[in-house]
Amino acid sequence: MTVPGKDFLIDPLAPMDLSPLWKSWAGRELIFHGADYDLRLLRRAGCPPPTRIFDTMLAARLTGVKEFSYAALMEKRFQIPIAKASQKANWARRPLSPQMMEYAVNDTRHLGALRDMLSDELDRLGRRAWFDQCCERAIRQSEVDKEHDPDQVWRIPGSGLLRGRAAAIFRELWHWREDEAKRVDKPTFHILHSEMLIKAAERIHAGERVEFKHIRGPRAQRFFEAARKGILCPEADWPKVIRAPRNRPSQQQYARFLELKKTRDAKAEELNLDPSLIAAKAALEGLAFRPEEATAKLMPWQRELLGV
Repeated sequence: MTVPGKDFLIDPLAPMDLSPLWKSWAGRELIFHGADYDLRLLRRAGCPPPTRIFDTMLAARLTGVKEFSYAALMEKRFQIPIAKASQKANWARRPLSPQMMEYAVNDTRHLGALRDMLSDELDRLGRRAWFDQCCERAIRQSEVDKEHDPDQVWRIPGSGLLRGRAAAIFRELWHWREDEAKRVDKPTFHILHSEMLIKAAERIHAGERVEFKHIRGPRAQRFFEAARKGILCPEADWPKVIRAPRNRPSQQQYARFLELKKTRDAKAEELNLDPSLIAAKAALEGLAFRPEEATAKLMPWQRELLGV
C-alpha cells in the first residue's frame, strides 16, 4: 500500500486485526490496476466495499492505450522497468527476499502518479463519465459471489479434450490436487501444474507409468488412489461432454447483429478504442437476439455509442 510519500507492506498471513486499516480507507479513493480481483480478495478478507476507486487499467484502456499492463505503462510513462522474476515466487514463505519486497512495493509506488496522468487524459478526451461508470460497475460486481457448480468446477482449460474414462481419471486427480493444496495451505500449482495434471490423466488412461520427482510418500499414495478411483469409475458416472445449446438466429436477428457490429467497429475506430470495450461479441449477440435483457446490462455510455 502506498500513501503520499510512504510505502507499506501489509502481511495478510500475520495474526492481526485488519479492521483499523479498513476504517482508515473509508470514504477515500482507492487506486488499483485491474481492480476486479483485488476487490474480491479484499471483500473475502472483511474489507467493506470502497465508495470510490480509480482503476488505472480501465483508465488506460478508455484513453486508447493498447498495451495497458502495469509493466508496459510503467515502462512507457515513467521509463521504469518492472522485473517479473517474483511473479510466481512462493509468497507464503517468510521472510520475503529483498527482491520480492521491492517487487511488491513497486506494485503501488507509482500508482498515484499514473492516476494523475491518466486522469488528465480522461478529462482532455471528455471520457470521465465513462470511466466513472466503469469503476462503479467494478465495485458493484465485486459484491456479487460468483456461483460455481461443484459438479463442473474441476473442468479447466485443456481438460475438455479428455473423454470418457480419461475424463473420470482427471476429475479424481483434480480433487486430489485440491485436497493436497488445502492440506498444506498452498496454491494448487505448488502441488502440480494443470498441464502436468492433464498429461498424467492421459498417460494413466493409456496404461503408461506416471511418476513425479517431487511427489513422494503419502502424497504419491493418495495420488495413485485417486487415479485408481477414476479408472474404476463405472461408465454411467463418466463426465458427460457439455455442449451449450445453440439456437440459430433468424435472418432478421443476424442482420441486426451485423448492423450493431458495424456501428461498434466504426465508433471504436473513430475513438481509437478497443471494440470489445464498447461491447464484446456476446453483448452484441444479446442485443440482437435478446435486446431487453442485454440492453439492461450495458452501461449508459455504451448504450449511447451503440444507439440502443
